[in-house]
Amino acid sequence: MNLRTKDIYVSEGWGIDENKDNDPTYPMRNREYTKVPSRPEQQIARVEILQSNERPHYTAVFGETVPPSGISGQLRRYAFQHSESRYRHWLPLLLADRINVVEELVNDIKKGNIPNLFVEMGGRALWKHDKRTLLMKTARYTLCTVAAFWLIGRVFKK
Repeated sequence: MNLRTKDIYVSEGWGIDENKDNDPTYPMRNREYTKVPSRPEQQIARVEILQSNERPHYTAVFGETVPPSGISGQLRRYAFQHSESRYRHWLPLLLADRINVVEELVNDIKKGNIPNLFVEMGGRALWKHDKRTLLMKTARYTLCTVAAFWLIGRVFKK
């Protein structure tokens, strides 16, 4: 067996995200970088920005393209009332993402735009690279849809 170890220290980009102020391994190293980048100017919030209760201020730059709204926004507001170390923070955020997808589909349909779900959900890529998975998903969704209509039909016949 020929086992070779990879020297991670010569890998391109290794240590790119290291904290240059916290380097206990070489405290006396002559650093080539002397200019420390300054904090960017604080962006002005024009929409509601949800902020972690563990941080004293907003980040310098943040996204404001999709402000929290609807049921997903209420879930996000609830999540940000809790610590990031709790499930009460992360699980509502995951659920809010899923609900936001449905809300945006409804908004598209209200505006008269019928979304091409096959393309938007990666159908073309699956057809090109993984036909078996696409066919299995299609069969699964078809089976679930038929079963749901069958159950609904039985309930309303009574």
